[in-house]
Amino acid sequence: MNIYSELSKINSKPKPFEFYTTPELWNDDYISSKMLGFHLNPDCDLASRNKAFISKSVSWLISKFNITTSTNICDFGCGPGLYTTEFAKQGAVVTGIDLSKRSLEYAKTVADKDNLQINYVLKNYLDYTTDKKFDLITMIFCDFCVLNHNQRKSLLNKFFDYLSPDGYIIFDVNSLDLFTTCNEIRTYEYSDNDGFWSQSPYFVFQNTFKYISEQLILHKYTIFEDDKIKESYNWLQCYSIETITKLLRESGLAVVEYYSNVAGEIYQQGSKEIAIVAKKL
Repeated sequence: MNIYSELSKINSKPKPFEFYTTPELWNDDYISSKMLGFHLNPDCDLASRNKAFISKSVSWLISKFNITTSTNICDFGCGPGLYTTEFAKQGAVVTGIDLSKRSLEYAKTVADKDNLQINYVLKNYLDYTTDKKFDLITMIFCDFCVLNHNQRKSLLNKFFDYLSPDGYIIFDVNSLDLFTTCNEIRTYEYSDNDGFWSQSPYFVFQNTFKYISEQLILHKYTIFEDDKIKESYNWLQCYSIETITKLLRESGLAVVEYYSNVAGEIYQQGSKEIAIVAKKL
């Protein structure tokens, strides 16, 4: 192995959205167990937000959208059911879509234990199709921002097709304040066993790149184990109110309200996220 060549490759900056590794990340048998642990840790803000925030968020969403037994909801990227479970407890008709088999198995176990009828779909939501119409579509934890332009466009077209005439979409995105405060970095760490990326010892190199004209952040991870090298790419598209409004209008959707987060906090400059409430034009 030529060390200089490998280091050069590690530190190379790919084209925007050149690689898409999200399915591999969420379905790796070992990493998915770590991700589920993050989901279920009440104090953790990694795979999902902490339990206190989710509780506040759920209460606000139930009140804001008057979620009752007549509400038909679809949660894109539902994970282990942290939101879908609570919506179903209100009596709503709930569908949850996720590509992580481990997360959905956990969600189904909870639903069975609580005697809740939730339609869980194991699928990349980019490939999801249905004839149903939903009163509320949710997509939480900035999932929208990991998608490239064509994927975002496809997803917004699905939202338009699947939304009932008077229905609403709520989702959150990274803001330009996150972009401007993010710094490009190069770091590496060593794990001797049972780290995030592998049970075996490994070195991981992290490169954070910024794409100024695209207002895009990339966290690139290169993991060296004894017998293999793997890469993981976490893209974070950032938006202003104006850019996300323009994008939605291109798919026949209108921003009707926006907040600092999906718990309904009033939007303030400096917020690292923007929660968008939209409906059909």
